[in-house]
This record gives sequence, C-alpha cells and structure tokens, in this order.
Amino acid sequence: MRIKGRKVVNKMINITTFNDPKSPISEAYRTIRTNIQFSKIDNDMKTILITSSKQDEGKTTVASNLAVSFATLEEKKVLIIDADLRNPSIHKMFNKTNSFGLTDVLTNKKELKKYIQNTELENLQILTTGAIPHNPGEMLESKKIIELIDDLKQDYDYIFIDTSPIGIIMDAGVLANYADGTILVIAYNEVEKERVKLSKERLEKVKANVIGAVFNKYVEKRDSYGYYSYY
Repeated sequence: MRIKGRKVVNKMINITTFNDPKSPISEAYRTIRTNIQFSKIDNDMKTILITSSKQDEGKTTVASNLAVSFATLEEKKVLIIDADLRNPSIHKMFNKTNSFGLTDVLTNKKELKKYIQNTELENLQILTTGAIPHNPGEMLESKKIIELIDDLKQDYDYIFIDTSPIGIIMDAGVLANYADGTILVIAYNEVEKERVKLSKERLEKVKANVIGAVFNKYVEKRDSYGYYSYY
C-alpha cells in the first residue's frame, strides 16, 4: 500500500518534510524548491551542491529536506550523495548504514548500483560516503567523481550533494566548480559575517554558480500572521 508515492512505514527518518509535510517548515522547503525550479530557466539544474561556512549550521538537514521535497514531485527521481568525506551525516538522517558508499565506488571495489540505498520515499535514493578515507581532498579532486556524477545524471532528475563546510576546508570548492548550482546554508546567530563572506569568496573563486543561500535556524516572533511567522 502506498499513499502519494510514500511507503506506509514507521517514521524512522528524522526529516520534517517527510514526517510532517503540512508544517510551516515543509512549506518553506517547498518555496525553496520552487525557486530552484525557476532558476533553471536558462541553465539545466540537475546537480545541486549544499555547503555552509562551518560545522553544525544544518547543511545536511537542508539537503535532506530539499531532496525529500523534490522527490514528492510526480515522476521525479532524486539522489542524495554524501560527499562530506570528513564528517558524513546523511546516513544518520535516513537511519541507514554507512559501511559502504561513495569511497568504495571511487576506489573501484564494486559496481555503483550495489552502493545506492533506497529510502522510505519511493523516488528518493542515497549514496552514503562509506569508509572515511585518509585523503578526502585528493579523492574529491579525482576525475572519477566527476565522471560518476555525469553518469548519475543520466538516471536522476535531481542530485543533491552534501559537502564539507567551504568556510573551513576547500573540499566543497572542488565539486562546486562542476555542480549546476550551489546553495550556502547560513545558521542564524551562529556564524560570523566575516566567515560567511570568506565562504562566498571561496565559492566565487572556483566559479561556483551560487543560486542562493538558506537562512537556517531562525524563529520569528509570533504576530498577526500566526504560525506562518515561523521559518
């Protein structure tokens, strides 16, 4: 039994757009989804990279919720790639194993399809990082990952790539140069303006197509708009 593309299962994943699709937060993600769709008028927007200025700003949460939001669109197949090879988190969001994944594919151990995992949402799959490598920067700079993403674009309508914070290390910059669009997550009252500016400059330096920023962890005081004042 399925309801609008959802499998009837226990709510094991910690993602608001899946567990509470009618909430104001889910509506906010649908608004971002619409903005991304409109941004592809002139350029194809299949690969979307998510980064932040530092740790714990919520980039993985944003990537996961956006992916779920896109996967609810009719006949749209979505993949999340966890390319944060230093602090992977996508598997935690979806309650999946991280014993295998991207690093295994890049080292040619087995075929790609053996490492892609299904989720509770019918049209959404994930590729976790797998074992954390001793040389994450060098692994992301290899041609193999670019070839991998190009191959995946043949099978998916949208690919979301969760990466390391660009304000701390340059891992994200390598992939941002090849992604169709990049989103910078900014946590309210948790990151210095100078670090955000540095992150933006680093993305511009690698010629990333920054399509916008997500202002995260902000709660507006309740007013005449009621619950719609929560973002």
